[in-house]
Amino acid sequence: MFTIRLLPLLVALVCFSSVFAQKKEISQARSYIKSKSNLDQAESMMRNLLKDSSNIDNEKIYVTLADAIKAQYEAENEKLYLKEQADTAKFFNTTLKMFLAYECLDSVDMKPDKKGRVKLKFRKKNAEYLNRYRINLYNGGLFFIRKQNYDVAYGMLEAYINCRHQPLFSEYTEHNVDSLYSLPAFWTVFCGFKTSRPDSILEYSDLALLNKKYKRRTLMYLSEAYLMKKDTTNYVDILRKGFGENKTSRFFFTRLMDYYNGTNKLDSAMEVVDSALKCDSDNGLFLFAKSNLLLNMGRYAECIAISDSLLTRNDTIPDIYLNAGVSYINMALALESDVKAKRNNKKQILEYYKKALPYMEKYRALAPDEKDNWAQSLYNIYLKLNMGRKFEEVSEILRKMRK
Repeated sequence: MFTIRLLPLLVALVCFSSVFAQKKEISQARSYIKSKSNLDQAESMMRNLLKDSSNIDNEKIYVTLADAIKAQYEAENEKLYLKEQADTAKFFNTTLKMFLAYECLDSVDMKPDKKGRVKLKFRKKNAEYLNRYRINLYNGGLFFIRKQNYDVAYGMLEAYINCRHQPLFSEYTEHNVDSLYSLPAFWTVFCGFKTSRPDSILEYSDLALLNKKYKRRTLMYLSEAYLMKKDTTNYVDILRKGFGENKTSRFFFTRLMDYYNGTNKLDSAMEVVDSALKCDSDNGLFLFAKSNLLLNMGRYAECIAISDSLLTRNDTIPDIYLNAGVSYINMALALESDVKAKRNNKKQILEYYKKALPYMEKYRALAPDEKDNWAQSLYNIYLKLNMGRKFEEVSEILRKMRK
């Protein structure tokens, strides 16, 4: 019976000891804060107390933790203000820690009492103080972007953007409009792209798209995000949106063309090309893309016409010669495949091979290593035109390639 009575007493002693130790820790931390010394230790002491689940709602610990970090922030801020030697990265990291600490305190402050009442004791004072320094979260994000520390930059920018949803700042952000956060949101998209994290790119993309200056770049990064996620539907939708708003952009144009050509959606590809050419009818890239497309669609005469017009402006691009040469060869092959047409058009067939010859030889000269593109074609041309010495040379090249 004596032992049974002793157990509750022992439990009470343990609890009393724990509470006493906790009060001692808080008191010591507050002493450090008051003297502006050992502030890192004061922070560490409070974080250790919060590891105990029984302390999870203890306001005094949260207040002391927040105040310890606030004192660190003010010490670093003073160094910068006085232009003394300061650790700028530490200053911004402390800024983020301070905001997170006060937001945690506010969440505890918001909890209703046993009667369901919420009596905010700290919000007004803390919000008024922190609101003056909110911009430093954004500045910190830009600082770490310049340092190419994109993970940390993302965290700071995210904290800045999310202030608008924090009850702590409700008095200061209720009249904010989303467009005010569009630039910070763009930089989160940028950081997500730099760290190859598609979900981070997408997280605040709706806000980022409100920024007109950076909208084109946001759409570019969004397309990359969907490409990483292998989300073809959204990838193409974003490319089409980007192209629709930026008809002369190489980025959206080339990727749309690659997709439509790769999936054999040639009519869609032609729509893109023609739309681009309406905006810039003399654009060499668009014209070359159309010549490729015409070749793939079997519209050889049109392909040759465009290729020839491009060569009058720049006669050093190998693939333009290739497109024209292959077009002539395909026109000859089309006649040869029909027995009746072959018999009636021998002269025309030879004429096509003769016309293909200078294009393919020029292509070879400009791209000698691209044997897969010119060796077989020149073999056929030399054979049809009875060009013995050149035929033997290309035959040897093909023989070695087949090995």
